[in-house]
Amino acid sequence: MGIVLLLKIIASIGTILTGFISLIWPKGVTGFTGLAATGQRGISEIRAVLGGVFIGLGLAPFLLKQPVTYRVLGIMYLAVAFVRTFSIFFDKSYERSNIISVVIEYLFGIILVI
Repeated sequence: MGIVLLLKIIASIGTILTGFISLIWPKGVTGFTGLAATGQRGISEIRAVLGGVFIGLGLAPFLLKQPVTYRVLGIMYLAVAFVRTFSIFFDKSYERSNIISVVIEYLFGIILVI
C-alpha cells in the first residue's frame, strides 16, 4: 500500500469519526462548530447532516471499492473549504476552530483528489 492510499484511508476514517461524534454527541459539536441545537429538531439535524452525511461519504470508498469515490469525497472537502474560506473573510469569522477546520478540509481535499 502506498503512502497516498494510506493518507486517503486516514482521511476517510477521519470523516467517519467526525460523523460518529456528531451522531452520538450532537451537543458536543457546539464548542468546535459554533452550532447549538436549541431543541429536538436541531439535535436531529446535527445528527442527520453532520452525522449521517459524514458517515455516508466516509464509508463510500470502503463500500464501493472504486478509486473515484475518494475523489468525490475530496471534492466535497474542497468545496466546504472554499466556502469556509469565503465565510472566514466575508463574515470575519477568524475563530481558531474555523481556521483549524479549513486547514484540515484543504488537506483532506487535496489528499483525496490526488
